[in-house]
Amino acid sequence: MDFRVDELARRLFESMPPTVRNMRQDLEANFRAILQANLARLELLARDEFTAQTRVLERTRARLEAVERHLAELEAKLEAKVDTPRSN
Repeated sequence: MDFRVDELARRLFESMPPTVRNMRQDLEANFRAILQANLARLELLARDEFTAQTRVLERTRARLEAVERHLAELEAKLEAKVDTPRSN
């Protein structure tokens, strides 16, 4: 994440007019601090954490679909028992 912040700070600095570039160190430090503070508020995930959460979601979705299928089978069996007339 710091690499991206440094890259963004550098790009911001390079987009500044040449007269302002004389204050390079101060500007880069300020850009970096502002970017880090604002990016921290976004609550971004690292790629590996995102991938791990995606896998958890996929497993959970698969389990939910299996439970839904099983429930549908049980409901069908129950419905069949209710609809079948009993012999006396």
